Amino acid sequence: MERDAAKGVREDQGQGRLAIGTFRIALALLVAAALAAGAGLRWFSPRAPKAEPGTPAQPDAPPGMAWIPGGTFQMGDGTLRSDSRPVHAIRVDGFWMDTTAVTNEAFARFVAATGYITVAERVPDAKDFPGADPETLVPGALVFTPPETAKTCCGPMDWWRFVPGANWRRPQGPASGIAGLERHPVVQVCWEDAQAYAAWAGKRLPTEAEWECAARGGLDRQPYAWGARPPEQLKRWPANLWQGTFPSGGKAEDGFAGTAPVGSFPANGYGLFDMSGNVWQWCADWYAPDYYAHAPSENPPGPPRSEAYDPDEPGVKKRVMRGGSFLCHDSYCSGYRPGARMKSTPDTALCHTGFRCVKSAE
Repeated sequence: MERDAAKGVREDQGQGRLAIGTFRIALALLVAAALAAGAGLRWFSPRAPKAEPGTPAQPDAPPGMAWIPGGTFQMGDGTLRSDSRPVHAIRVDGFWMDTTAVTNEAFARFVAATGYITVAERVPDAKDFPGADPETLVPGALVFTPPETAKTCCGPMDWWRFVPGANWRRPQGPASGIAGLERHPVVQVCWEDAQAYAAWAGKRLPTEAEWECAARGGLDRQPYAWGARPPEQLKRWPANLWQGTFPSGGKAEDGFAGTAPVGSFPANGYGLFDMSGNVWQWCADWYAPDYYAHAPSENPPGPPRSEAYDPDEPGVKKRVMRGGSFLCHDSYCSGYRPGARMKSTPDTALCHTGFRCVKSAE
């Protein structure tokens, strides 16, 4: 998606007009954004889940990971978009999951050890952008840039901008950096980048079913990761979300206008932080809106690539994203609810998207 959007922006710059494809990509990004006190304090008091008979005993915890017990849960949300329906029983095997999203400091260790260059840091291939001015084919990424007032805002092109030089080291562009943000989640990483990190770490990306099981933290069919009450009805904000009018009226009542350090909000029942809000998280699955209607009932892996489909952009294969971000608020989006689904192309990097890893039980 990022590459497609960058292509449209670059072609627009060269031709002096807005490409239709650019608007479609930006609209998809809007959906991603709109469906968008101490650390470690558990004040949700969720019920402890019951392991099914035959579930392996919990082994010693790998550093920075929590055990997600195997069992059956109700996946989906009948109150959300059609791709989150029907609600259906899914069984997953027990697994380990990172307690937080991968941080800047962790991703920096990966890059230092491997020399890896993220997709946003690479020069685009001219073959992927026929007709584009070669001078506009520069590395970069999409950055949330809200208009000054809502009156000047008319569509997603007003708050998403391709910024040359934006990448995980400089998430807002060349003038930005991550000094002092070492414990913030790494962003501007696409699915391909997340996959590379996971392989290096001896882990993998979670399936969509694993992710939702973990996000629910043992709560049964609750609309939120912390229970039944909307976040604005709680005494304290339970997650890093948007407060105020989108996109120009952010109030940062939760203390953060952008990303927050991992673990800044209470953990869920499994000891996982930021499964709602802060940054979107990549899953292993390809996306299909009707997958729930025929998904296997045990350890569903997602549809094969040949069946991946997004009705918003037919012909563009996408991967699943979950969890919402700091740009989400319940007044206009549902992305931070555990049953909500989102998708994006595997080469898309955004300033509100990161990931966490899992590991199968041995």
